[in-house]
Amino acid sequence: MKKVNLIVLLSCVVSLSAQQTKINKESNNLTLDGNIEYVEDNLIEAEALYRKSISKDSMNFAAKYNLGNSFYSNKLNEEALNQYRLSIKNSNDKSTLHKSYHNLGNLYMQSEDYQNAMDSFKNALLNNPEDDETRYNYVLAKELLKNQDNNKKDDKDNKNDKDKKDNKENKKGEDKEDQKEKEKDKQKNNRNNDTDNSDKNKKPRQNKISPNQLENLLKAMDNEEKNVLKKVNKNKMKGKPVKNKKDW
Repeated sequence: MKKVNLIVLLSCVVSLSAQQTKINKESNNLTLDGNIEYVEDNLIEAEALYRKSISKDSMNFAAKYNLGNSFYSNKLNEEALNQYRLSIKNSNDKSTLHKSYHNLGNLYMQSEDYQNAMDSFKNALLNNPEDDETRYNYVLAKELLKNQDNNKKDDKDNKNDKDKKDNKENKKGEDKEDQKEKEKDKQKNNRNNDTDNSDKNKKPRQNKISPNQLENLLKAMDNEEKNVLKKVNKNKMKGKPVKNKKDW
């Protein structure tokens, strides 16, 4: 996250409102002991004392808020977030509400949840309109939210442009494929036409006769012709009239 200068309100709550005067004294003493450990940066000991204080009296709002601070300082952000929410839910003290909302806003800022951060700082100001530190954080969250929305819009526009470009490229690729298919079909049809024309232009193949076969054939024809002539001449001789000698 981009580094920002946040103002954190981590001072321990020690004063009690009129409503809180009925808090169990033992619980209150445990809270004070926890505050001492917190100031000395003994966060684990402070957390344990705040938990004991809350177990003694669930209405000890100061202990709940201070436990949230202990989590915050120990970088246990999720635990701190939940604890501040509990403090806000159960407390009617404006000072505790103001500080809880303020630090809740800081946690949202760290996770770049600027919308919730801005809302938290706004609620903090409603409980203490005079706090300039909260007002500063509110303005900062508002500006960061604006920039975040603009960046999201730019990212969305870039994505849409990329999608359009990809669709255009895909369409171009599909057109090329269609053109290739058409060319293939055209070439196939041309080959089929060439085959048909070739079949039509084919001439009947003539049987070839070898020279020996041709010679034998001629001899056979010659012999056949001679036999025919013999038969003809024979018939002529048989048909010739014979003159009988006449005795005069």
